Amino acid sequence: MKKLSFSIFLMFSSVVLFAQAQPTETPKTDPLQVRELSYDFGKIPQGKPVTHVFVVANTGTEPLILENVQASCGCTTPEWSKDPIPAGGTKEIKVGYNAAAEGAFTKSISIFYNKGQVKSIVIKGEVWKTPEQSAPKNNSLSLLKNVN
Repeated sequence: MKKLSFSIFLMFSSVVLFAQAQPTETPKTDPLQVRELSYDFGKIPQGKPVTHVFVVANTGTEPLILENVQASCGCTTPEWSKDPIPAGGTKEIKVGYNAAAEGAFTKSISIFYNKGQVKSIVIKGEVWKTPEQSAPKNNSLSLLKNVN
């Protein structure tokens, strides 16, 4: 009986030790962090381009390379530095929108980095049609001039 108890104890101990000896994988965290994933311009006048700056940070331990920043259409233009972002550093991505078409818009911008990783940011807003002239003609002024 003692041999059986000792054998069971030995088997149980080896299972527990083996389970603890297995290396555990630590989940990889995304080194590219964006302070805001979307920006709403609100209402903007037609024909007046607007811009917004997105700040990205490298929270990893290695330099991070922004390989490409690509907009979903030609009315949106991103600008960014091709220099690597050092560990703990930040960079700016300036996104411009040409408010030529009237109406609501939502545009996505894809950030390609570190050989195949992608993150998306979004700009949105509403373009309102501007009047053809700055203000209507005031006819009451001519009436006042004609009064004797």
